[in-house]
Amino acid sequence: MRGLARAGLAVGLALLGPRPANGQDPAAASLARGDGWFAEARLDAARAEYDRALEGAGPEVEARARLGLGRIALLEDRLDDAVREFEDARAAGAADSTASSAVPLLAEARVRRGELARAAELWRQAGRIPRADQLDALAERAPYALTGPERVEIPFVRTDPLPVVQLRVNGGPPAYFILDTGASELILDPGLADSVGALRFGVETGEFAAGKKAGFEYGLVDSVQAVGLTVRDVPVHVLATRGFSAAAGGLPIDGVVGTAFLYRFRATLDYPGRRLVLERRDVAEAARTGDEIDVPLWLAGDHFLLAPGSVGDAAPTVLLVDTGLAGGGFAAPPSTLAEAGIEVEGEAAATGVGGGGAVRVVPFTVDRLSLGGLARGPIVGFAGVFPESLERAFGFRVGGLVSHEFLRPYAVTLDFERMLLRLKPAPCPAAAGEP
Repeated sequence: MRGLARAGLAVGLALLGPRPANGQDPAAASLARGDGWFAEARLDAARAEYDRALEGAGPEVEARARLGLGRIALLEDRLDDAVREFEDARAAGAADSTASSAVPLLAEARVRRGELARAAELWRQAGRIPRADQLDALAERAPYALTGPERVEIPFVRTDPLPVVQLRVNGGPPAYFILDTGASELILDPGLADSVGALRFGVETGEFAAGKKAGFEYGLVDSVQAVGLTVRDVPVHVLATRGFSAAAGGLPIDGVVGTAFLYRFRATLDYPGRRLVLERRDVAEAARTGDEIDVPLWLAGDHFLLAPGSVGDAAPTVLLVDTGLAGGGFAAPPSTLAEAGIEVEGEAAATGVGGGGAVRVVPFTVDRLSLGGLARGPIVGFAGVFPESLERAFGFRVGGLVSHEFLRPYAVTLDFERMLLRLKPAPCPAAAGEP
């Protein structure tokens, strides 16, 4: 609810002060406005209203306002603030649904902070037993412990249709992994998981391209290695990945490197340089050259990278940065295509492969696609890929995703310390062919 009118009675009741025209108390009105701004992804405006709602709020309003402030903090990766607000929301709304709503959000904040035993308790409360068992096992170790250089460059084996790198798991032989920020933890094909003795903790159901669902297992491996870098005690998902070989030029794909793994680094997918650069977060970044484009970044859930953008002449929206769309640079729900006036011809349909199996896709072209201050076009997109449930999954609208073909000319850095996406163009046109 935005711009709620307030009216004071000028005669006789002036001492009562201004009151909302609909009789709401000021705290509830501020909460409603905050929820309205959040639904439009206007986080600064929402935060200001939630802060106002806390002034003189009763328990229910306080719980909901603190939940809103915690959601904003988690999107911005301000983890101390997120944990505090979620804990306060649970305390204020002990008898309210707000308390239960805070549980998975608080669990995610504690996972990012490395408080795995406490996160496991929360996921167990939420009924996510395999996830809780995985985190309990990790809590007895030192997950994501790094040994080796502060900075490594892992060459792309292929760059197109999607970038592929080689990693060793538990000291085994090199295996092929696709880079995909649309994925969560490091994913292992069951064949690789079996061969390296990955621990397993049970099955849950995930949602993948086109909203298709499939089961995956939570797991854990002792080490992941590449170019002298060793990452120890790494959580994994176990999911069939050999079907992704077509997106990797026919290479036998044994896994996927997802955002939860990259989150531990300042990671650069350097498409023109054909390499994945992993730097420790506390290492000083390279001097800027002035041609970089910085885009604000939010992190939703455990791996969804969100950034401002627009499609054609449609209104600005939030876009998912998902690098794993082979052969295309954009996907969107029908509502975005309609707003942008994009027509999709069904007779051009083809079949692709997602984590949940075969997907019917229809190619189209978007003349202008923007991510932050970067605009490109024309860009090939695919209808039928974007999961319907993702459009409103985070409390505001996600209008689509940008992917490989849009990002291909750039070195794309995920900076989780500053919460930005840095796009650096190649110093010269990339050479043709594959490494």
